[in-house]
Amino acid sequence: MRAYRLAFLLLVASSFGPAWPQASDGNPDLVLGIQAYQNAKYEEAARYLERAVAVEPENVQAHHFLAKTYAQEYIPGSSEVLNLQNGNAAIREYKKVLELEPTNVDATKSLAQVFFNMKELDQAIEVDRKAIEINPKDPEPYYSIAVVEWTQTYPPRMEQRAKLKLRVEQPLIFAAECWTVRQANWERVADGMEMLKKAIDLRRDYDDAMAYMNLMYRERADVQCDDPRAQALDLKAADEWVDMTLAVKKRKAESKRGAN
Repeated sequence: MRAYRLAFLLLVASSFGPAWPQASDGNPDLVLGIQAYQNAKYEEAARYLERAVAVEPENVQAHHFLAKTYAQEYIPGSSEVLNLQNGNAAIREYKKVLELEPTNVDATKSLAQVFFNMKELDQAIEVDRKAIEINPKDPEPYYSIAVVEWTQTYPPRMEQRAKLKLRVEQPLIFAAECWTVRQANWERVADGMEMLKKAIDLRRDYDDAMAYMNLMYRERADVQCDDPRAQALDLKAADEWVDMTLAVKKRKAESKRGAN
């Protein structure tokens, strides 16, 4: 089962916004809203920040903190009306930030994350590609695109495997249905692998990207229809990425211990 041992180890790292300057005393609601946000009092923060943007509708900082506040209140997977309102409000405010400041990388990446959390996957990819246009040297949007593309390919493949009642060790490649899954997934897998390669080229110890490279090779292996040799090569490559990922994680852990 070594092939699948990383699938449950992956965590999406929390992103931290820029260090904002002190808010102007000319907009006390903005000052109070930022303080409430920093103290994780998000409902209170939203009230202050809504008033702050009403007073200064062109204030990027106010819209950005309001977006971050609503994003914090959104719970992925919940279909409660209020929760969806929070998600949509976060999208609205991030879009307002980008209307005022189109090259704001933090707002762009955060907007993509909200789309991902709300399962608007194509829109998440579109926004992440804009983040790449703004800063092509940032590895994170490449990684994020690959995560979305894996999310788009894995469930339909597993659904097909479940319909065929295939065990974990049984490949899909000899089933007639393999070609249908391949047609649906192949381009996304190829693009995801290319995105991960770029991310790792930009950050040589990007262990999360390496872990997803393992998963992408497994996606491709299972749709190497009627080609067991190609499947075997992909599985071998996937295992190598597992080993590389674990080696990098070990080095990071040892380095962290040594620094303490």
